[in-house]
Amino acid sequence: MATAKEEVEELLGKLPNDCSLEDIQYHLFVLEKVRNGLEAAETERAIPQEEAEARLGKWLTE
Repeated sequence: MATAKEEVEELLGKLPNDCSLEDIQYHLFVLEKVRNGLEAAETERAIPQEEAEARLGKWLTE
């Protein structure tokens, strides 16, 4: 797993040279949210797709 600094360096390498500080902040925010979501899924704080569909099926109609 890459360090936070390595992830930021990789991100900066992918962004255009004329990006703003707000662009960088936004991409860092998204990167952190994705990382948190993946970690939550791995530690079973998330429910499987099938269970989510079963729960939502009670309220949704086709």
